[in-house]
Amino acid sequence: MTFVDTNYFLRFLLKDNNSQHLVAKKLFLSAAKGEIDVTTSIIVFFEIYWVLKSYYEKNKDELNKTLNKILNLTFIKLAEREILTKSLKLFKTTTLSLEDCYNLLLAKEIATDDFASFDEKLKKHFKSSKRKL
Repeated sequence: MTFVDTNYFLRFLLKDNNSQHLVAKKLFLSAAKGEIDVTTSIIVFFEIYWVLKSYYEKNKDELNKTLNKILNLTFIKLAEREILTKSLKLFKTTTLSLEDCYNLLLAKEIATDDFASFDEKLKKHFKSSKRKL
């Protein structure tokens, strides 16, 4: 099993360093063929989001498209892929940050009774999602 860090994804997606892009591409192709097993973490997923948003200044549509590409690489083991996918859908249609969307959907998934936050917009989304259950 090989753990894939943030920089491998970024070099693969951005193609801004050709030699590193080719190394990352080779790893992902091997994994896609079933030659090796690869995994990554939710933290890596969010690091990709933060780097693309802050350093590369990608807009919401670009972020959504790129992050969905990662989630569609189903040969990569990633915990909570379903919640992350739902989070991206919510992120696309609201003014909430991706982190807030994830936390909101995780709270819903684990059936919390309340959402303790000083962010009134987030609490409002939590209450409205509870009514839809």
